[in-house]
Amino acid sequence: MTRLQDLADVLRSKNAGPFQVTIDLMFNDPGVYRRVRDSGVLTSERIGTAYNIEASAVRVIPFDRVRAIKVTMPRRFGSNGSGSAFDRDVYGAQQHGPLAEFLVP
Repeated sequence: MTRLQDLADVLRSKNAGPFQVTIDLMFNDPGVYRRVRDSGVLTSERIGTAYNIEASAVRVIPFDRVRAIKVTMPRRFGSNGSGSAFDRDVYGAQQHGPLAEFLVP
Protein backbone atom coordinates (compact mmCIF):
# COMPACT_ATOMS: atom_id res chain seq x y z
CA MET A 1 0.00 0.00 0.00
CA THR A 2 1.32 3.42 -0.97
CA ARG A 3 -0.04 6.84 -0.07
CA LEU A 4 -1.52 8.73 -2.99
CA GLN A 5 0.77 11.68 -2.28
CA ASP A 6 3.75 9.39 -2.88
CA LEU A 7 2.42 8.21 -6.24
CA ALA A 8 1.20 11.44 -7.83
CA ASP A 9 3.76 13.79 -9.36
CA VAL A 10 1.32 16.66 -8.87
CA LEU A 11 -1.40 16.71 -6.22
CA ARG A 12 -3.06 20.10 -5.82
CA SER A 13 -6.39 21.73 -5.15
CA LYS A 14 -7.83 24.99 -6.42
CA ASN A 15 -11.08 26.82 -7.01
CA ALA A 16 -13.40 25.50 -9.66
CA GLY A 17 -15.60 28.55 -9.46
CA PRO A 18 -16.96 30.19 -6.30
CA PHE A 19 -18.84 27.11 -5.06
CA GLN A 20 -16.59 24.18 -6.00
CA VAL A 21 -13.06 22.95 -5.49
CA THR A 22 -11.12 20.71 -7.82
CA ILE A 23 -8.26 18.41 -6.90
CA ASP A 24 -5.83 17.54 -9.67
CA LEU A 25 -3.71 14.40 -9.63
CA MET A 26 -1.10 14.13 -12.37
CA PHE A 27 1.29 11.31 -13.12
CA ASN A 28 4.44 11.16 -15.23
CA ASP A 29 4.54 7.35 -15.30
CA PRO A 30 1.71 5.72 -17.30
CA GLY A 31 1.90 2.58 -15.15
CA VAL A 32 1.47 4.53 -11.93
CA TYR A 33 -1.43 6.45 -13.45
CA ARG A 34 -3.19 3.20 -14.44
CA ARG A 35 -2.46 1.72 -11.00
CA VAL A 36 -4.23 4.60 -9.27
CA ARG A 37 -7.04 4.91 -11.83
CA ASP A 38 -7.84 1.19 -11.71
CA SER A 39 -7.34 0.69 -7.95
CA GLY A 40 -10.92 1.49 -7.00
CA VAL A 41 -9.64 3.84 -4.30
CA LEU A 42 -10.87 7.08 -5.89
CA THR A 43 -14.62 6.66 -5.66
CA SER A 44 -17.21 9.36 -5.06
CA GLU A 45 -18.37 7.50 -1.96
CA ARG A 46 -14.94 7.25 -0.39
CA ILE A 47 -14.02 10.85 -1.20
CA GLY A 48 -17.39 12.07 0.06
CA THR A 49 -16.80 10.29 3.36
CA ALA A 50 -13.29 11.73 3.71
CA TYR A 51 -14.54 15.26 3.07
CA ASN A 52 -17.89 14.89 4.86
CA ILE A 53 -19.95 15.71 1.77
CA GLU A 54 -22.58 13.78 -0.19
CA ALA A 55 -21.07 11.25 -2.59
CA SER A 56 -23.51 12.35 -5.28
CA ALA A 57 -21.84 15.78 -5.28
CA VAL A 58 -18.36 14.36 -6.00
CA ARG A 59 -17.14 13.81 -9.55
CA VAL A 60 -14.03 11.76 -10.32
CA ILE A 61 -12.87 12.24 -13.91
CA PRO A 62 -9.86 10.40 -15.36
CA PHE A 63 -8.11 11.90 -18.38
CA ASP A 64 -6.11 9.05 -19.91
CA ARG A 65 -4.49 11.11 -22.65
CA VAL A 66 -2.67 13.32 -20.13
CA ARG A 67 -2.42 10.81 -17.23
CA ALA A 68 -4.49 12.95 -14.88
CA ILE A 69 -7.45 12.52 -12.57
CA LYS A 70 -9.67 15.43 -11.58
CA VAL A 71 -11.90 15.36 -8.52
CA THR A 72 -14.53 18.09 -8.32
CA MET A 73 -16.70 18.70 -5.28
CA PRO A 74 -18.54 21.45 -3.44
CA ARG A 75 -16.56 23.65 -1.08
CA ARG A 76 -16.65 22.20 2.44
CA PHE A 77 -16.76 25.61 4.10
CA GLY A 78 -18.33 28.78 2.85
CA SER A 79 -21.37 27.32 1.15
CA ASN A 80 -22.24 30.89 0.18
CA GLY A 81 -19.18 30.95 -2.05
CA SER A 82 -15.50 31.66 -1.94
CA GLY A 83 -14.70 34.40 0.54
CA SER A 84 -17.93 34.09 2.52
CA ALA A 85 -17.94 34.58 6.29
CA PHE A 86 -16.92 31.04 7.29
CA ASP A 87 -14.73 30.23 4.30
CA ARG A 88 -11.35 29.05 5.58
CA ASP A 89 -9.62 28.74 2.20
CA VAL A 90 -10.61 31.45 -0.27
CA TYR A 91 -8.50 29.99 -3.10
CA GLY A 92 -9.26 26.32 -2.42
CA ALA A 93 -5.52 25.68 -2.35
CA GLN A 94 -5.37 23.63 0.86
CA GLN A 95 -8.09 21.04 0.25
CA HIS A 96 -6.05 18.12 -1.07
CA GLY A 97 -4.81 16.92 2.35
CA PRO A 98 -7.35 14.16 3.08
CA LEU A 99 -6.99 12.75 -0.44
CA ALA A 100 -3.19 12.73 -0.16
CA GLU A 101 -3.40 10.12 2.61
CA PHE A 102 -5.51 7.61 0.66
CA LEU A 103 -3.71 4.27 0.41
CA VAL A 104 -3.41 2.66 -3.02
CA PRO A 105 -2.72 -1.10 -3.33
